[in-house]
Amino acid sequence: MGDISGVAYDALKMAVEHVLSKIREGKKLSTEDVLILYLGTIVGDLREIKAEITRLDNKIDKTNQRIDDIIKTLSARIDETNKRIDEASRRIHETAETLSTRIDETNQRIEEMTTTLSARIDDVVKTLSARIDETNKRIDDLAKSLTAQIGETNKRIDELAKRIDETNKRIDAVQITLLEIQKLLIELVKTRQQ
Repeated sequence: MGDISGVAYDALKMAVEHVLSKIREGKKLSTEDVLILYLGTIVGDLREIKAEITRLDNKIDKTNQRIDDIIKTLSARIDETNKRIDEASRRIHETAETLSTRIDETNQRIEEMTTTLSARIDDVVKTLSARIDETNKRIDDLAKSLTAQIGETNKRIDELAKRIDETNKRIDAVQITLLEIQKLLIELVKTRQQ
């Protein structure tokens, strides 16, 4: 099929050059000559359309790469946040064990220290709880933002796919027309040879 297309293109190119030489010589153009010039313009447009499709494919690839990079960055941030939460949890656990041991060892001072330690533990728990809530909110905000961005990108990809489908339909129609023209040109050449 590629050979037929190449032959058709070469035949059309020769025909256009022939018509252009007629124009240079000041000869009158026939309807077929005008049609050949028009077909030459269509072939040029087809090449521009193919170049645009290639450019759009490259743009889609770059967008997909950016999405992958954002997902990797967010995953790394979430992992880091989880590590911090685990470390904070481990520290709280160690602190609680230490306090329990000290309470057992210093049973005589337990009543004096209970109020102080309870207040400190409450502050630590409140602070950690607030930090965890803030971190969860940030994660939720990031997830919403990423979801919105992915949704927007998917819409763009769908629109682009529709445009490509429409362009492919137009290319198919032009290719059919070119094949019909090729047949006409071959018949014209055969007629002139006879």
